[in-house]
This record gives sequence, structure tokens and C-alpha cells, in this order.
Amino acid sequence: MAERKCIGVILGSIREGRINDRVAFWVIRQLEHHGFATRTIDPADPGLLPVQTGDPAAIQRLRDRMADLDGFVIVTPEYNHAEPGPLKTLIDSVTAEWWARPVGLIGYGGISGGLRALEALRIILAELHTVALRDTVSFTSPWRKFDELGHITDANDAAAAEAAMAVFAHRLDWWADALAHARHAKPYDPRDDG
Repeated sequence: MAERKCIGVILGSIREGRINDRVAFWVIRQLEHHGFATRTIDPADPGLLPVQTGDPAAIQRLRDRMADLDGFVIVTPEYNHAEPGPLKTLIDSVTAEWWARPVGLIGYGGISGGLRALEALRIILAELHTVALRDTVSFTSPWRKFDELGHITDANDAAAAEAAMAVFAHRLDWWADALAHARHAKPYDPRDDG
């Protein structure tokens, strides 16, 4: 049996009482249902929180956590029409770990469902030489949709979200394969101009 691709699930919020955990629980279950292994990367983790101040040991722990992953899924709220500051700091703290990896974006928020934050992230991720998936999954008013364990409480909402996630997972799988083959054939380094 082939080894499952491992996807880093990156949470976007460090706020106390965050909804991020509920949405991330749902995402992790969905990714695992679609055949992926997952590794959570939480900027609120006490071992990673010092990344916010540029702590070298915490940044190394982040590198270790991101090492050898086949791709990433960022699960983030939208704060003031953009991604949360702690997520941006985490993203900016490493470089080579992002190169030639697919990144899927899942957002949540008020009426926009976090889409403005996801669009802002696309520009950042392009600069880091990732491939951001076209397809996203977003949730409006998630505090009304998810229970404490990350289950969507309305059957129709759950079915729609699972259908969107099936497309998302298919795209993530394809890009993870394609980029893994490309990295194997020729290691990617954007500093190499030749």
C-alpha cells in the first residue's frame, strides 16, 4: 500500500475561545477521510508561539514541523479584510519549507466567509513559490454551524461543505503528486537563475 501524503494543517488564529479549532477539526477529519495523513501546525502551540517574536528555537521547531510535508492547508478567519497577524508572521518565518508545495485555503468569517483573507494570502503564497489551489472552502458565521467537536450541525450545510471538500481534496492530491514528481526530477530553488 502506498504511503499516504501528509498535509500540514495550519491554523490562523491564536485568540482565546477561537472558532478555529472547530473548523480545523472538521478539515482534518475530511482530509483523513480523503486519504491524507495530517500534521497540525498551530501558532498558539506554546512551542510555536515564540515564532511571533522571532525566537530562533521556535522557528526551528516550526521548520521541523513543516519538514517533509507534501502540502499545506491553511484554516483561517478573516480579521479586518485580511489574514490574522500571527498567521502572517508564521508564514513569513520560513521560506524553503514552502517552495513548490501546494497550499489549500479554507476560510471562515462573517458574511464574506473569510474570502478576503484567502485572496490576500494568495499574493503572499505566490511570493513564497507555492501553488495555491484555485478551489477553496469557506464558511459564513461558523459559530452557528459547528458544534464544539467540529461537526456541522445542519445536514444540508454538511452535505454542501463535504461536496466542496471532495473537489478541494481531489485538487490537493493532484498538485501534491505533480509537485512531488517535479521536485524529485529537479529540486526547486528559486535562487537558482540557471
